[in-house]
Amino acid sequence: MEQILKYFPNLTDTQKAQFEALYDLYYEWNAKINVISRKDIENLYEHHVLHSLAIAEIIRFQPGSTILDVGTGGGFPGIPLAILFPESTFVLIDSIGKKIKVGTEIATAIGLKNITLKHLRVQEEKGQFDFVVSRAVMPLDDLVKLVKKNISKKAANALPNGLICLKGGELQHEILPYKNVAELFEVSEFFNEEYFKTKKAVYVPL
Repeated sequence: MEQILKYFPNLTDTQKAQFEALYDLYYEWNAKINVISRKDIENLYEHHVLHSLAIAEIIRFQPGSTILDVGTGGGFPGIPLAILFPESTFVLIDSIGKKIKVGTEIATAIGLKNITLKHLRVQEEKGQFDFVVSRAVMPLDDLVKLVKKNISKKAANALPNGLICLKGGELQHEILPYKNVAELFEVSEFFNEEYFKTKKAVYVPL
């Protein structure tokens, strides 16, 4: 929790309580339905919550923004972002029903009102959103093709509407088809923990 406050010191009491509640909730649910590697649950705040919030260092969503989280698993990056941006609306989708169950239970337990979780594949999602976010779901080119249909034409944020992906490793090859428009961010520029040295984020306007 200290790591969250280190980078996001201006949280409201509600936001602090919501972030604080995540550890016990994920610990409890993960014992029943595995959404985070059992070895990794101790690192929940650094490896999952803070990593998700790297997106907030790229864009501060304006009130009224709509965001689709594709392949959310147990709720990342969608749940941390929904806590941070209570005036934006988030839809979290995943093709694995039991993962959506975990995310739903956690969102309900912390009283998140700006979030909807749905058990479905991205091909089936018909809604329009300002941004699509995801965390290492599939190769960039495949994801762009699938989510293009979901990007709204009306823009209200500092960045044009598009896709923001959290990724690891070597991405030069993946972003090649978008090299003239994509922006690549080193997450280590936002957060100084060792874990983020190999982590990247890609923004593709669509």
